Amino acid sequence: MATTSEPADRFAAFGNQLVHVHLWLREELAALRSGLDDHLSGRGGRPRELRAHCLAFCSALTRHHTAEDGGVFPALAEAHPGLRPVLDELAHDHRQVEELLGRLQTLLDTLPTAPAEPLGPEAARRLSGELDGLIALVESHFTYEEKKLVAALNGLSAPLSDDFALRDLTDA
Repeated sequence: MATTSEPADRFAAFGNQLVHVHLWLREELAALRSGLDDHLSGRGGRPRELRAHCLAFCSALTRHHTAEDGGVFPALAEAHPGLRPVLDELAHDHRQVEELLGRLQTLLDTLPTAPAEPLGPEAARRLSGELDGLIALVESHFTYEEKKLVAALNGLSAPLSDDFALRDLTDA
């Protein structure tokens, strides 16, 4: 009798894992946006907490994309050669996301360290703009990736990196 812990069941769920990870990352990104909005409106969200949340989110997203580029995409390209153009486009998105994450982190590093110290209007505008750009790119990327890859991922029969599923973060 098969159980859900058998490897074949795990392999059949890679597409579902992708959707699960994307949902978690979307929630984290929404929380980051909310934290920035709270900080900018004076309702809370100390700069130190914003920086820490951004660092955790940026790290998780980078780990997920690195696992895709280094393991998942090559496995899919081998199993489904017709997906290569899609995988190349998604890898290009990953590079764009990394650039945005770097700019966002740089801006967050310039936030004042005192909780009561306000963020200047130009810094607030730039920070909001970068975060909005990241949100738009990530949402578009996730939607496209899910549409194009879930079925192919669910058909894979080889193990993938735990970083792909961000198991230690999303299973908590």
